[in-house]
Amino acid sequence: MGIPVTVKDVLSTKDLQTTASDKILEGYLPIYDASVVEKIKEAGAIIVAKTNCDPFAFGASTENSAFGPTKNPWDLERVPGGSSGGSAASIAADEAIFSLGTDTGGSIRQPASFCNIVGLKPSYGSDSRFGLMAMASSFDCPGPMSKTVEDCEEIYRLIRGKDFSDATSIAVIHQKENHDKLKIGLPKEYFSSGVNLEVREAVQKAAQEFEKNGFSIEEISLPHTDYVVAIYYILVPSEISSNMARYDGIRFGKERKCFSDEVKRRIMIGTYALSAGYYDAFYLKASKARSLIMSDFQEAFKKVDFLLAPVSPNPPFKLGEKSKDPLQMYLEDILTAGINLAGIPSLALPCGFSKEKLPIGMQLIGPLFSEERLLATGKIYQNFTDWHKRKPNLN
Repeated sequence: MGIPVTVKDVLSTKDLQTTASDKILEGYLPIYDASVVEKIKEAGAIIVAKTNCDPFAFGASTENSAFGPTKNPWDLERVPGGSSGGSAASIAADEAIFSLGTDTGGSIRQPASFCNIVGLKPSYGSDSRFGLMAMASSFDCPGPMSKTVEDCEEIYRLIRGKDFSDATSIAVIHQKENHDKLKIGLPKEYFSSGVNLEVREAVQKAAQEFEKNGFSIEEISLPHTDYVVAIYYILVPSEISSNMARYDGIRFGKERKCFSDEVKRRIMIGTYALSAGYYDAFYLKASKARSLIMSDFQEAFKKVDFLLAPVSPNPPFKLGEKSKDPLQMYLEDILTAGINLAGIPSLALPCGFSKEKLPIGMQLIGPLFSEERLLATGKIYQNFTDWHKRKPNLN
């Protein structure tokens, strides 16, 4: 193979420093590879770098890293998205052919959208989490990021499958490619007034392109979308507070006071939600509400084959623009986190540019374990568009 690749800094790489972009793990050298890393290395991939990310993948801009922010190759004054921003930027800047990222609430898809590349958030369990520094264990998904859907497909086929080191991974019988023209649903809640007009128009034009090429387009509803961010930011910090308890300064790295501010913030939110007197009011209620989000998608897929929607409500924003307002940053996940709550796959790919020549991405969302059909549909779109072929001026 001999292909240069990059790996997000939350995936363990044997004898290669893995810090989760937080000072608490500075100098940590894992003694084994994450399962997905092991698979690409066995195929001959050459890891040329570990990529910057928000610490422990807690963020949507790659500005929180202990090693400084990553900049978007399309505009160095803007963020590349997060938390897999370093992975996306490395591909957009032609430093790697593909990268391994992780997606807990949009962390592969949003950076892919911001950097005009392709990113796949697989179904939960279709590839292994072993060796991934856990953020939220019932949400985390390693996945490929690349220049084209074809490359994404090849890497996904390489890393998927049962791993006996991860009890949540399964040997999936994937839905076969369907070369018939399919029905695509546009969830009306994902095209609301809160989504930037240029973003809405770019994705609607993509829907028109599908329609011109024989696909059926239908508006559908995901009625509980308004609750996604609230549910996500109760459940995820709760799992974070449990997972981060292992970093006690005895077995790993330095003392807890070395945690970055965003890590501390999420630990405190999660600990509060799980504490006596609040568990029923917050965590338990959010867990029950999660099933409503799953039900929304299940009902939608009875009517359509896939959903088409924006990835982010906005084009790439400027460095520092939202970093002082955590709530505004959390709202960046509003169009992506529901997919993680449901555990289903989503493919982000380029679909246009704003008037300021900033990339805009869309996501194709499919039923559980429909990756093969999802990728086939993404390849069809790239056959009749050229957005993915455009590159930033790096001179």
